[in-house]
Amino acid sequence: MWELTKSFRFEAAHALSGTTLGDASQEIHGHSFRAEITIRGVPEPTTGMVLDLGLVERRLVEIRSMLDHKLLNKVEGLGLPTLENLSRFIFDRIAPLGRLAKVSVHRDSCNESCAYFGPQE
Repeated sequence: MWELTKSFRFEAAHALSGTTLGDASQEIHGHSFRAEITIRGVPEPTTGMVLDLGLVERRLVEIRSMLDHKLLNKVEGLGLPTLENLSRFIFDRIAPLGRLAKVSVHRDSCNESCAYFGPQE
């Protein structure tokens, strides 16, 4: 079994109300984010690859354009712009490629991250 991980970075702003973090989280503020996509599987005999990373890269370019330098509160389909919802949002857009094990989103400046493994049955 192999795992491939591909990451991308984006800068974005958001506002979160109703948290215990206080007024600072309710004001619009920005973060640097890093997302990691992990693909798990066995390489195809004909290609030697678990999944063509070129296909993943194309999808990541699309996702990054939806998130980078945006106000996350206004991103269609994201919901409340938490780490949890960001990881699910990205997962849902990568999952059609197949073999997706998890998506992690990191806010390194805050020492925070969240991993989403997909819907549980």
